[in-house]
Amino acid sequence: MNETLCREHLAELVREELGLLGQLLAVLEQERQAIASTELGPLQRTTERRQQCVASLARTEEQRRSLCRLHGHTADAAGLAKLLKWCDPQRTLASVLRECHDLARKCRDLNELNAALVAAHLKRVDQRLRALRGRTDRSATYGPRGDVAASHDGRILGAV
Repeated sequence: MNETLCREHLAELVREELGLLGQLLAVLEQERQAIASTELGPLQRTTERRQQCVASLARTEEQRRSLCRLHGHTADAAGLAKLLKWCDPQRTLASVLRECHDLARKCRDLNELNAALVAAHLKRVDQRLRALRGRTDRSATYGPRGDVAASHDGRILGAV
């Protein structure tokens, strides 16, 4: 494959990745809203769509890695840089690659925010369950031998 074909193929892959990252960002925003609403149905749907987007991104990434290997480069950032130096010396793909990088960072940040929201929600659920069961945070302390210290302060409000 000559430089022009390689650059065109790489440009196609990068444009595809950019579109997929845009879709993922939208899905992550929907996921954030679903987490905040605490409704299970929308959360399950967005989780499925997120997984589909991530799978599509992984396929696109694998195609890009294959292109690097096809031209004798490693399938990492250094290999991609060498491939770009060879097939795109005019740096025509630099702006779209930067845009991809920026969008990927936004996706990562939003995904981390969503994970923090889920963790906070799970912590609140755990606290409520502890209150219902008559346990306090003191029951989560450790004894001298590293075992969880038993707490007998609470009372059982009901059995499940």
